[in-house]
Amino acid sequence: MRRTALAIALALSAAPALAQTVPADIPGKGSVSDVTAGTYMVEPGHTQVEFTVGHMGISPFTGVFSNAEGSMTLDPANLSATKLNVSIPIDSVQTTSAKLTEELNSAEWLDAAKYPKAEFRSTSVTKTGADTANIAGNLTLHGVTKPVTIKAKFYGAAMNPMSKKASIGFVGTTTIKRSEFGVDKYVPLISDETVLTIHAAFEKQ
Repeated sequence: MRRTALAIALALSAAPALAQTVPADIPGKGSVSDVTAGTYMVEPGHTQVEFTVGHMGISPFTGVFSNAEGSMTLDPANLSATKLNVSIPIDSVQTTSAKLTEELNSAEWLDAAKYPKAEFRSTSVTKTGADTANIAGNLTLHGVTKPVTIKAKFYGAAMNPMSKKASIGFVGTTTIKRSEFGVDKYVPLISDETVLTIHAAFEKQ
């Protein structure tokens, strides 16, 4: 009982100090008016591409790619002129199964040795709402290039207090059939339809 009381007392005494380490205001804002025109580079530490497939009709299964690189040139006043070019290393793939992660890099799946990168190059950007747009472009995966459209939603813009750079982010989604890119192992046991969710962060140059 004494140990419990002591633990509670210590936690309460530490609470004010811990609270002081949390910023009063989160710097990011949900307003597109904070976005300025220019060229932005992918911030790889906070950019992720998640993929989700159906596992034997039982449950969805998700993995993630990281360490993206690329650039985006945009002018909020002329959104249709936006240019986006992003690539991501295939061997960055991670799942909750070490065995599966290894298999995904193999020639039976994504063949990271032969096709080390996936790439997306935009061909057009169409505004669909106050903070949304459709980004059409070509996705190259596993040596195959196909047109896809990413439904993008603005997430936030701020001066990053760590890097001291103007930063913006958005979330995008698109759905592909992996077999169309030559990745057809276990279809349909593992779903052909693959949902890609992009969490993108960019820093102004």
